[in-house]
Amino acid sequence: MQASQPRRLATERVRHAALTLLVALHLASCAHTSAPSESAPAPAGPPAAEAAKPAPQAPPRHWADEILYFVVVDRFADGDTANNAAVDVAAQGAFHGGDLKGLRQQLDELSSLGITALWITPVVKNIDGFVTGAGFPDWGYHGYWADDFHKLDPRFGSEEDLRALVDEAHKRGIRVLLDVVYNHPGYNSRYLTHPETKSWVRVEDRGTCGEDDLTQCVSGLPDFKTEQPEVAKYLLDAQLDWAKRSGVDGFRLDTVKHVDHPFWKEHRRRTREEVRKDFFLLGEVWGGDAESLDPWFSGDEMDAGFDFGFQGSAISFVQGRGRVIAFDKYLRSRHKVRQGYLLSHFLSSHDVPGALHQLEGDVKRFRLAAVLQLTISGLPTIYYGEEVARPGGDWPANRGDMPWGSRAVKPGAGKPRDEELRKLYQKLISIRRAHPALSRGTHQGISTDGDLYVYLRHDAESGDAVLVAINRGQQPAKVSLPWPAPWGATAAEDLLNGGRLEGSSLELTVEPLAARILGRPG
Repeated sequence: MQASQPRRLATERVRHAALTLLVALHLASCAHTSAPSESAPAPAGPPAAEAAKPAPQAPPRHWADEILYFVVVDRFADGDTANNAAVDVAAQGAFHGGDLKGLRQQLDELSSLGITALWITPVVKNIDGFVTGAGFPDWGYHGYWADDFHKLDPRFGSEEDLRALVDEAHKRGIRVLLDVVYNHPGYNSRYLTHPETKSWVRVEDRGTCGEDDLTQCVSGLPDFKTEQPEVAKYLLDAQLDWAKRSGVDGFRLDTVKHVDHPFWKEHRRRTREEVRKDFFLLGEVWGGDAESLDPWFSGDEMDAGFDFGFQGSAISFVQGRGRVIAFDKYLRSRHKVRQGYLLSHFLSSHDVPGALHQLEGDVKRFRLAAVLQLTISGLPTIYYGEEVARPGGDWPANRGDMPWGSRAVKPGAGKPRDEELRKLYQKLISIRRAHPALSRGTHQGISTDGDLYVYLRHDAESGDAVLVAINRGQQPAKVSLPWPAPWGATAAEDLLNGGRLEGSSLELTVEPLAARILGRPG
């Protein structure tokens, strides 16, 4: 959640940057919350009695083969109404009641989809009140406005709930990534006022914010001086303690470029030594691609980073904008990522307008984008609800409630969902998981004429090869091709639609706004 770039002017943190922040501590009357004060003790680690045996680890797999699902915890499922505080499902900036218990109760929703990894938003204690810079009361429901890094926010549940979520996810073969923030605490956080910590942050109203990536106060948020050993150690101790006690499989790292490389090197060293050697790190470098992420990969500071170019490129392609050969060049460029490291590509997220919204609700073209996402290299990230056509929109609509249709799951009970689209996702995920060529193979454009795009994915190690054909046009598209050499056969099975093709050459017809995925016959 990194708001320093122009494309994020729609997000709430950029909206807050230019405005005076008014924090109203409306939860003061709630027994389980308290407003930060000058006399409050400095945040400290939890007592030893709170520590518990971590949940069992998920089965080992290569992260390139995973299907990652991203959930904003507050907007997914409410499993415990007893922890609801200041919940108002009609207010776009309020808490809606989703919690860790609710997410755990709905894990079968993810496992039945084929999901193998889950990324959840931060769960540390957030500020109790709201800010008004966006023009309406905006709370820390998303988890990025920390008030105490050593406490779990009671509005999301208990530490036991977090461990139970990880445990149940692992039983289903689902890894869990916990979102962590090192760059900043929340607006008006206790870190700004307590004598022991107020010197740890740069703050706009003190005139201590800088202009560069490392010293700026991103969208007006207080900036931790992570270059100071005391500050870095405090933050690392706090977040790594959550990793040890919860049993999560890795971190999603927020605002990576706003923290210096020495910090990330120490972070990597400590996660490997103190948590486990294969602890996975997925970083958000705003605008990241294979080239701009390389400084973090070359120093082995993280395992993967987000490919911010995929969403716009895929949307443009399915809309018919630009030549097919240019899109093929972009997909080939993704393979320039440093060996052993991954790009994670998304169609929608909590910080940008969703793909379906940008496609003006055109589900047919969105289906083509989903085919692309799940048949190219990298770690595909599915944003909660887009698989059932959650409308999304610009911020804050891109953080709407998970649609549950007729199921009585709050806060999104009664919100319509597209079950046919979900079936497509199930099929695509099943195909990807069955064919290593789609996650780890090379990429070769076979046909780029007109609106028909045909490409071959081939994994030499397994011998697996898959041919993908996508017609973004309004008319049927036909192409005659030689049989792919890696198949060693003159026949193919349509993995997506069913059926078999045979002949001296591959005679392929793809209907308008449709796709075919071909593999060797079993």
